[in-house]
Amino acid sequence: MRYLQLEKGESIDKKEIIGIFDLEKAGVSSATNGLFRRKEEEHGVVNLSNDLPKSFILCDGEYSDTIYISGISTESIKKRIKNEIKPIWER
Repeated sequence: MRYLQLEKGESIDKKEIIGIFDLEKAGVSSATNGLFRRKEEEHGVVNLSNDLPKSFILCDGEYSDTIYISGISTESIKKRIKNEIKPIWER
């Protein structure tokens, strides 16, 4: 499968993922805070979390980079990527 399913029906092309980050750990960095401020000004932040956000996914899309804020933990997102069943012709 080429896409990673997140909350609110949002899917991300896995080829566009630059990194998956724990929001609690990375959020305290001044570099991370600067990135968030810049992307918010550019309308490049998509909040998918209904509860407390746990992670963010940085993607480099065709036209611009986007930050997706998620209520799913980094471990769960990585499991979703690894546990996807490949089509028979890709095995």
